[in-house]
Amino acid sequence: MTPTRSPLRLGSIAPDFEADTTKGPIKFHDFIGNSWVILFSHPADFTPVCTTELGAVARLQDKFDERNVKVIGLSANDLKSHDKWIDDINEVNNVKLNFPIIADEKREVSALYDMLDYQDITNIDAKGIPFTVRSVFIIDPKKVIRLTLSYPASTGRNFDEILRVVDSLQIGDKNRITTPANWKVGDDVIVHPSVTNEEAATLFPGFRTVKPYLRFATQPGSQKA
Repeated sequence: MTPTRSPLRLGSIAPDFEADTTKGPIKFHDFIGNSWVILFSHPADFTPVCTTELGAVARLQDKFDERNVKVIGLSANDLKSHDKWIDDINEVNNVKLNFPIIADEKREVSALYDMLDYQDITNIDAKGIPFTVRSVFIIDPKKVIRLTLSYPASTGRNFDEILRVVDSLQIGDKNRITTPANWKVGDDVIVHPSVTNEEAATLFPGFRTVKPYLRFATQPGSQKA
């Protein structure tokens, strides 16, 4: 009997794997190194929504680099197909895509990360094998999964939102804070519940208490701080 693999959750170690990519073969944990990583999947090459998504990520490459984030895509086709598709992506979006795309024709990585589509019965290849949904994983330098998202195949992702989450996670890791609804860089943050008022007075001078459990402070490192 095949043992059941534990589901991937926030806090799980991202499974390691070896794969061919458009930038050469990788061992995933070695690829991560000391960086943050965004792993995001696509149902197939030469699909309309995916073409716009990859162009959007390519336009944000500098912003990911500033945050020490490596981006890696995945699609259920071979490298030859990927290379041709990248030409289209660059042309359609007026970009130069420089990050790797995993060739996952056999869906091995997709299965490992539970990316396959079990909802849309039309999202299958000619052999009847499910394609991937639009999954996103944010993984930190300790190889820990910090965010998971799954979009239906019909809906393109908001990569500005994914950048926002990276900012929140990175600021939260460096400071004892969390971020409120619709927060963006420079907005006030929430003092972490584990911080006492005495500690907060030192860490976050001028913090304000709305409720005993809700205290706002200026974002550490912002121009307002």
